[in-house]
Amino acid sequence: MQALRIKGERDLELCDIDPPDDPANGEIQVRIRAVALNHIDVWGWRGMAFAKRDLPVIAGVEAAGEIVALGEGVTGLAVGMTVALYGARTCGSCSACMEGRDNFCEAGGSVGNIYGFHIDGFCRERMNIPARLAVAAPDGLDVIGAALAAITFGTPEHMLFDNAKLQSGEWVLVHAGGSGIGSAAIQLTKAAGATVITTVGSDEKGDKARALGADHVINYRTQAFESRVRRLPHKRGVDVVFEHVGPDTWPGSMFALKRGGRLVTCGSTTGLQTKMNLFTLFQQQLRIFGSFGCTLANMRTVMDKMARGEVSPVVDSALLLEDIETGLKRLESRDVFGKIILTL
Repeated sequence: MQALRIKGERDLELCDIDPPDDPANGEIQVRIRAVALNHIDVWGWRGMAFAKRDLPVIAGVEAAGEIVALGEGVTGLAVGMTVALYGARTCGSCSACMEGRDNFCEAGGSVGNIYGFHIDGFCRERMNIPARLAVAAPDGLDVIGAALAAITFGTPEHMLFDNAKLQSGEWVLVHAGGSGIGSAAIQLTKAAGATVITTVGSDEKGDKARALGADHVINYRTQAFESRVRRLPHKRGVDVVFEHVGPDTWPGSMFALKRGGRLVTCGSTTGLQTKMNLFTLFQQQLRIFGSFGCTLANMRTVMDKMARGEVSPVVDSALLLEDIETGLKRLESRDVFGKIILTL
């Protein structure tokens, strides 16, 4: 069967590999149908790894597919079901996993066992995976929606509601509203009854962000977002900043917060180091939350929201597996609005 492997820095190969054996006890076999590209795929392709890994490694961090076989002892799932796949191979037995917090897995679920980055991922026709890491899609949700549950919608769900404790009526600044998680965050925030300000890199992206529900749009290439954001919510600043850009926006994000505001971050696409005014942090009594991935419960929640029509996948384009490099280059240059999907 076909698989797409990362061999080295910016070096990909489409190759034939042996199909998986029958699923073992507690496993399922999934026919992968859709893979969603994320910035972590770009980092893996560029050779950036946050833990030791051996190459080649099969690419693909976020995906969904159809169950084609069940191992012994699997309950609650059936052949033919569409399932979203969790993005890390967590142990299922540590205290964090037992509490449903797989993104805190003590066996390295957040730092060393990410599918498609540290270990073989989802860009292959079929694979075996622990049944506990597959979340059944609700009726009415297609495989594209399910493919966006683990990162694209699950990450902002965890950031906004588990960490920032977003409430109806609050004001939220969503950075990079044209990105995959940015477009999801706009929708999740609006569905919760909050007011959304978002930054984008072009007027065209601004129009699309408004169509998703953004109340105020700022083109960061032509305007200083932080000063405008401070003026919008009664000249006090926003309650929550949804941050995933990093050094380029961090100082402005801190300035944009109201007194007692919350900043939640899951990424740093512009670098890993930044400076922070500590006086502002403690004098304004700001709160900063680091957020990584999501829980299995978050995946169920966002798929239910998609099935009910509260939020919807935003698909920039669909590509074949062999065209992944085109998609990665577009992500790297930010020439996207929403998600690039690989279909298998």
